[in-house]
Amino acid sequence: MIDLSDLLVPDGVAIGLTAASKKTLFTQIGGLAAPLLGLNPRAVAEALLAREKAGSTGFGGGVAVPHARIEGLDRIAILVVRLAQRLDFGAPDDVGVDIVVAMLSPPQAGAAHLKALARVARRFRDRRFVDKLRGAGSPDAVYALLTTDETRDAA
Repeated sequence: MIDLSDLLVPDGVAIGLTAASKKTLFTQIGGLAAPLLGLNPRAVAEALLAREKAGSTGFGGGVAVPHARIEGLDRIAILVVRLAQRLDFGAPDDVGVDIVVAMLSPPQAGAAHLKALARVARRFRDRRFVDKLRGAGSPDAVYALLTTDETRDAA
């Protein structure tokens, strides 16, 4: 099974970001991802926005998982952003999003992209886990929660 700790980019956690729109948020995620993954920040933002236009990636409970395939990546990577204020993502439950898990994949990732997306969705449907993320006081604390033994939390 794919583990979030294998996908999470070190230093790829940001808390307290403010964004008035998805476009602004995706620009910030591009800026976060670019130096960590050697990518063009505009390409990241545009790919996330293009995917979002195909349908909302908000899946409920205040969580969204925007995702895109990006040229130049050699692995699937996730970055996690906690927003200072909720942002409307058009989620099925109409709850604004404050936790964003951006997943970037190589264009050829295919089945691995879908498996990773399913893993992220399963993990972030756990309301207790999401509440812990909301309560974490620093990016390091969020990172630690995301990379601790997931099977122990699932019990």
